[in-house]
Amino acid sequence: MSCQEFSLSIVSHGHQAYIVPLLHQLAALEVHNFEVILTLNIIEELAIDLEALPFKVYLIVNPSPQGFAANHNAAFMLSNGDHFVVLNPDIRLIDNPFPALLAMVEQSSSAICAPLIVTATGTIEDSARNFPSPYHLVRRIVGRLLNLPRPREKVPQVGSLLAPDWAAGMFLLVPRAIYTALHGFSERYFLYFEDVDFCARARLAGFEVLVNTEIRVIHEAQRDSHRQLRYMLWHLGSAMKFFASTVYIKILMRRIFGRR
Repeated sequence: MSCQEFSLSIVSHGHQAYIVPLLHQLAALEVHNFEVILTLNIIEELAIDLEALPFKVYLIVNPSPQGFAANHNAAFMLSNGDHFVVLNPDIRLIDNPFPALLAMVEQSSSAICAPLIVTATGTIEDSARNFPSPYHLVRRIVGRLLNLPRPREKVPQVGSLLAPDWAAGMFLLVPRAIYTALHGFSERYFLYFEDVDFCARARLAGFEVLVNTEIRVIHEAQRDSHRQLRYMLWHLGSAMKFFASTVYIKILMRRIFGRR
């Protein structure tokens, strides 16, 4: 029997400026039915006393940088919670999202659940998406290079719940049984597309992906893949790896036969 409802996995890549405010926000919540597994992917000093926080913090310090998948999989091995939460350090809470997320997963125990991600100005980010294709990826890149407006993708919605093909790994709540069944994130991906692959494998296994539009959190930072050529090339490499995978081929076959 686990002692916590949630295990929050946060990975820092020299992100102290984001980590410390997030930990303070978590500490300010009235209920602390969670533990935090904090991974320092590069060595850094944190200007906060982790032992003084009103929740347990497990600290992992990597001797060399690891990828998104490897970091969260290692955190999962240390975790005790019934629900594993992948949480970016640059997420800011508007209020406590966990009770509503817990209610979501209690209503649909076979679902990966997520809040709606918005910018600091309240603009909805494209965190709930349809599966990409090579054509759509090229179209997005061309549109970005030409600075063209990009309409938000339409995904199935019932009431306040979106049912996208995948949700961005900035904030994902995964029931422990689902994370275990999927064997975590695929470590074939070092950076980018881990969340796409994870949700694709979840769908193939019969699980849902749900985003609650009434639960909102703020994403503060800009995406590196949108700002630096090196990260864009990394993003493209991960995309090509996904498009060549058996997971993507199985998704395509399902679509051919009219299944999501």
